[in-house]
Amino acid sequence: MVREAAATHSTAASAPRRLRVLGTSGAGKSRLAARVSEVLGVPRLELDAVFWDADWTYRDLDEARSLVRDFTADHPSGWVIDGNWTSRLDGLLDPGTPGGADAVVWLDHSRPVVMGRVIRRTLRRGLLREELWHGNRESPLSWVKRNPQDNIILWAWTQHAVTRQRMAVRVASGWPVIRLAGQREVDAWLRSLGGGHLDA
Repeated sequence: MVREAAATHSTAASAPRRLRVLGTSGAGKSRLAARVSEVLGVPRLELDAVFWDADWTYRDLDEARSLVRDFTADHPSGWVIDGNWTSRLDGLLDPGTPGGADAVVWLDHSRPVVMGRVIRRTLRRGLLREELWHGNRESPLSWVKRNPQDNIILWAWTQHAVTRQRMAVRVASGWPVIRLAGQREVDAWLRSLGGGHLDA
């Protein structure tokens, strides 16, 4: 079931309380989740910080899943979790599972919008040497790598269509999805929660 932004009239009181935010890299998942956390007054978990460890290695899978389980168990009245990592979660946060999401917010921006954002973000992180999770930083050397798994810009490009295909499957399976197609719909949904707008 897809709820388009125009048909979604939530308020902070009536909105789903356990939200998972999905979308292509660069779609704005983390920024939206942080704002929703403030508006709804629920804690936020960033999955990148859970599944990545130091030196761009993966955290032990059992440990990572345990951290997610503990977070949802500690906050049964509501939370917002951003990030994809679906294969490593193994259904842990899927709607309909015990402790899973009430609804999924899908940031479905166009490819040009996503690419513009991810390029600007990648340049900023690389040039300013911004620290991300556990001391990790994006290296400018990654910009010339040809493997999308080592180059976030190529990854965003190749995964845009893949993400839409995967979300279509999830919608068909009955997931409660709030699809936000473009910044205007993101802002309209936030306003319906009483949260104003999110700068692009």
